[in-house]
Amino acid sequence: MKIYQSYLEEYEKGIIGYSPIAIIGQSCLGSVAAMFILMNGNSVTQMIQLFVVTILCMFYNGAILSQQKPKVSFNLLILSVISSAVFVVFNLL
Repeated sequence: MKIYQSYLEEYEKGIIGYSPIAIIGQSCLGSVAAMFILMNGNSVTQMIQLFVVTILCMFYNGAILSQQKPKVSFNLLILSVISSAVFVVFNLL
């Protein structure tokens, strides 16, 4: 929990600079996850995975655009990055 708190404090201090970098990074990771999901076909399972990845990336982008509190946007960033990474690994196997 100490690591989370220190990263959150750093994010809050430099939110003006970290936000654009995070948007670019998590959007690229989300698009890679979408590519791997669609490489495995277009069944209902893949479409649900694609929906989850897309909506989580859009939640973070929306949180930044609507100027939510830094803790909300930071938590959405973590959720988006972890889910995209999990779906990339899941679809590689």
